[in-house]
Amino acid sequence: MTWEHFIYFAIATACCWIAGSVTAFLNHRNTFLWSAVVYATGIVVYASFIVAFWIFLQRPPLVTMGETRLWYSLFLAMAGLITYIRWRYKWILSLTTVMALVFLLINILRPEIHNQVLMPALQSVWFIPHVTVYMFSYALLACTFLLALAGLIRPSLNVLPAIDKLCRAGLSFFTVGMLLGALWAKQAWGNYWNWDPKETWAAITWLLYVFYFHLKSIRPKAYKYIYVSLIVAFLALQICWYGLQYLPSARGSMHNYALNIKR
Repeated sequence: MTWEHFIYFAIATACCWIAGSVTAFLNHRNTFLWSAVVYATGIVVYASFIVAFWIFLQRPPLVTMGETRLWYSLFLAMAGLITYIRWRYKWILSLTTVMALVFLLINILRPEIHNQVLMPALQSVWFIPHVTVYMFSYALLACTFLLALAGLIRPSLNVLPAIDKLCRAGLSFFTVGMLLGALWAKQAWGNYWNWDPKETWAAITWLLYVFYFHLKSIRPKAYKYIYVSLIVAFLALQICWYGLQYLPSARGSMHNYALNIKR
């Protein structure tokens, strides 16, 4: 399965996700079941491409930005479906679908998929769990961002219980991802932590999400500030993930694997 096949899977996936999102708003008896099934079908289709592409590359598609966007779109759709099933927010599938399709479209226009080479630093037992756990945490925290945005726009929405549980899960996975990364760094570079730009922004992001829990604890009724704190944390997460590539300080980053592959 080569990258040329991606567009066909992307179209099939988009149709399922859009259909599932629309179905969620219908007022039929089996609306919830059908919307969940159709949406889940799109996730299965998308996941099947990732698996097939992995086999074709003979390495995990987790190196370049284009490859990590594959996983982010997948996990974002999964997080949206989990939120929909657990809290029955009809609109969450629409929001996660829009965000996932944006990254899917970027991959079509700028795939950033390279060759089968896997540089020595990535040939580690920690590589796959570190990146996939991080991507899943990013997806869960993206859902908290969407819920916080909805709560900020419509204060009447009771989204804080869902935000709290999703943020706890997201931050937990993020923390595990950092710990796995530290073990990987020790194996690859001899130190658990090097204050690389990527690591620095990961620490900043982690602290901002911890600040959300602190703020919610000391000012539980300050909903506006709570929502804003999550939005700021999510913006920091975007810098941590892909925004760093636009910063001059990150050009020599040991985490710039795509650049190393191109060389």
